[in-house]
Amino acid sequence: MRYSKQRELVLHTVEQLCDHPTAEEIFDKAAPECPGLSLGTVYRNLNSLVEAGMVRRVSIPGRADRFDHTLCWHSHLYCTACGGVVDADMDEKQVMRLVRRQKDVVVQDCAVVLFGLCEACAKKQAEG
Repeated sequence: MRYSKQRELVLHTVEQLCDHPTAEEIFDKAAPECPGLSLGTVYRNLNSLVEAGMVRRVSIPGRADRFDHTLCWHSHLYCTACGGVVDADMDEKQVMRLVRRQKDVVVQDCAVVLFGLCEACAKKQAEG
């Protein structure tokens, strides 16, 4: 892959944003640093980075794709109430046990995607 300042900016923005951003969120964050950047360019660069294995695409049924940096085994909880994303604190053994036991788990590369309520939403729901 040849060097592109815009592609480098998109990659750096994905790494900076720890909430697994959508392409639109990446564009909003990166655009002030690069006035010539367009949303279409962000999508093209994200697709290029995914193909190169430098960024992971996490597809969520009925929602916009999110993008993640490539790390060793890790997991994300996508909150079905607020739409937020949090990293689930799990090691590789816990991840493998979870993958074997549950039906609502999607494995993409080395990312395990969980759907449910985040702690804040669960707390709000418990309070009434």
